[in-house]
Parts: sequence; C-alpha cells; structure tokens
Amino acid sequence: MAVTGLALVAFLFAHMLGNLKVFLGAAAMNDYAAWLRTIGEPVLPAGVFLWILRAGLVVATALHITAAVQLSLRSRRARPVRYVHRQRIRGRSVTGTMRWGGATLVVYVVWHILDLTVGVANRDYVADQPYHNVVADFGVWWVNLVYIVALVMLGLHLNHGFASAARTLGIAGPVTRAVGRGLAVVITAGFLAVPIGVMTGLVA
Repeated sequence: MAVTGLALVAFLFAHMLGNLKVFLGAAAMNDYAAWLRTIGEPVLPAGVFLWILRAGLVVATALHITAAVQLSLRSRRARPVRYVHRQRIRGRSVTGTMRWGGATLVVYVVWHILDLTVGVANRDYVADQPYHNVVADFGVWWVNLVYIVALVMLGLHLNHGFASAARTLGIAGPVTRAVGRGLAVVITAGFLAVPIGVMTGLVA
C-alpha cells in the first residue's frame, strides 16, 4: 500500500505541474498535451507511452485499493468487539476519513476521466483541445464545487497517507510528517489554482 501510494503521489505531482501550463495560455497547454502523445517515439508508436502509463496507474490504483481492503479486514478481525464507550477515537476517525475519502476519490477519478479525457461528461468538449475543455469545464459552478470537494479529500488523504507510508517503510519522523503536509498542501493548491484561475478570469 505504501509503495503504490507513493507512486500515485509522484503521478499527482507531475500531473499537477502539467495542469499549471494552463496559465501560460492555450498554445502552451495544447502543445504540452500533444507532446505527451509523442513520448517514446520513434521506439514506440504515437500515444503508446500514454497507454502504458494509464495501465500502470490502473494497476497501482487497484493494488492500493486491494491493500486498503485487506488492512481494513485485518483490523476488524483483530478487534471484532466494538469499544463500549462512545468517546471519539482519533485513530478511528482518521481511518474513517481515509476510507470514505478514498472511495470519494475513486468515484471522482472515474467522472474526471469521462469529463476531460473521454469528453462524454463535458458537453463543450473538443478533441485535442485541452485548454478549451478546461475553460469550458470550470466555467460551470457545480463542476468547480465537485472539483474542490474532491481536492479537499485528496489533501486529507495525502497528508495522512504519506505519514502512514513513511511509518511502513521505517522512515517516520518529524521531517517526513512535514514533507507529507507540504506535499499535500502543494498538490492540493496546485490543482485548485486551475478552477480558481478560470473562475477569476485569469484563464479564459
């Protein structure tokens, strides 16, 4: 779970940086998207690297979810009897946040792919025009709301998940906690900058 989680964090960071190209204008964003399809050429045909990356992300996500389910089942088997008192337990609340936050993110990722990759959920979608699609998408208030809620969940997930991964790998400590919080803030803020840019007219 730790290894797949860190791999997904690395992808999120790279994806966030790519999204920020939107602030450089339509040409920069569209050229960047076109460049992604040429990675690996001429060894690989156009677009093949992207499909390899997508397959890797699907496998990493599936393994991450599988590990989460296994850990949850182990936890229940280890403590089959509920606590008698009703005092709120920090560890349990964090686990609940991670579980429901993770489920929310899975649903959001599916919708996000349908919206900005496939285009079936975006009525103004234009193939091979990511800048236009982003501006059209975040010009709709409820899309921004969904995106912001998902990103808050992502930030909470990253903050706790990075610390948990560090403990699993035996490198936990104040520094790793600070790095985890920093990554959570940077990635969340970086993704949020795009809809905020569209809403405020910085990106149009």
